[in-house]
Amino acid sequence: MKGILTADGHVQREMAGDRPVVDVAVGVLIMADGRFLLTSRPQGKVYAGYWEFPGGKLEPGEGVEQALARELHEELGIELSLPGVQRWREQVVDYPHALVRLHFCKVRAWRGALQMREGQSFVWSGLPVEVAPVLPGALPVLDWLREEAVP
Repeated sequence: MKGILTADGHVQREMAGDRPVVDVAVGVLIMADGRFLLTSRPQGKVYAGYWEFPGGKLEPGEGVEQALARELHEELGIELSLPGVQRWREQVVDYPHALVRLHFCKVRAWRGALQMREGQSFVWSGLPVEVAPVLPGALPVLDWLREEAVP
């Protein structure tokens, strides 16, 4: 694997060792006005209090979209409309606790009101983001959104 983002924000060219990769589906929920959803990591989890795009680990036999739908229902109480989910980009992040492959999906359609089922906080944000700290794996997404906003 090449171009791995480290938890401190640097790009590592080669992966050291044979650490297993954890696949994670991540939803970038975008409202019609362009604002996107950020949630805080709940107490008791690694990086508690950091802001991120919601999602979670793929379970055996699950595809990215199915994992994302399950995770967003479990965490936020919403139901995804799978035609409203667009696979977008992937990023591998080398955190101290795990090597994580993030599968980012843009989500423009869902049903239900947000319910913070894990006690997390949320904010609908634009750029620049005004909450901190932001999880290192979410930082590239902010750059990608910024690049797409430039005419």
